[in-house]
Amino acid sequence: MLEIKNLTYSVTDEKTGKQIKILDDVSVTINERFVAVTGPNGSGKSTLAKLIAGIYKADSGQILLDGVDISEMNITERAKAGISFAFQQPVRFKGITVKDMISMAAGEKISVAEACKYLSEVGLCAKEYVNREINESLSGGELKRIEIAMINARGTKFSVFDEPEAGIDLWSFNNLIKVFEKMHEKTHGNILIISHQERILDIADKIIVIADGKIAAYGTKEEILPELLSAQAACRFASGGEE
Repeated sequence: MLEIKNLTYSVTDEKTGKQIKILDDVSVTINERFVAVTGPNGSGKSTLAKLIAGIYKADSGQILLDGVDISEMNITERAKAGISFAFQQPVRFKGITVKDMISMAAGEKISVAEACKYLSEVGLCAKEYVNREINESLSGGELKRIEIAMINARGTKFSVFDEPEAGIDLWSFNNLIKVFEKMHEKTHGNILIISHQERILDIADKIIVIADGKIAAYGTKEEILPELLSAQAACRFASGGEE
């Protein structure tokens, strides 16, 4: 379970020197299997994810993981405490193989067969990838799936995915949902997914809507999704059918 209490985060405008508030007094408790975070671009969704992971440090407020205050922990300490984070744009590591990365994620040296199992679950032909380097030869979609395989290998109690569907084709997307389900069965932890995708929102136990740095709505998909889809449809109509 993750508790966020009165979390605030600001950045400094380089031109004016003024403080711009990105998140403003955000409080929410996440204790469900799958929780999706959605909202307009620039609303603070990815910032919230990075604050949870420890990539950014909040101006004020608290973050508690299973009752333990992790607010002052750095990213390494939070990872050890049980938090995983998947970037919207995964990082490349020249000279490190896919198998090496999955082994590091698992915390032990794993066999080729074990690495292949994790890769197969995310829709990659394992023999073609297990010894490849995490470099420019991999597409964004391939990197995304490898990163998901790494988090699956970690088996942490709180996993954060920032737009995991980006660069994922339809077949892999359907399997991606199965990977999330298996991940929960393995860890019995919580999975937080930043996404605009209706198919992701539809599997969520709860949906958090962030707008202008605040939580605009929080509830079950039955409570949130109809109104959200209606608002999106109205927006598309008003813009002449464009996203």
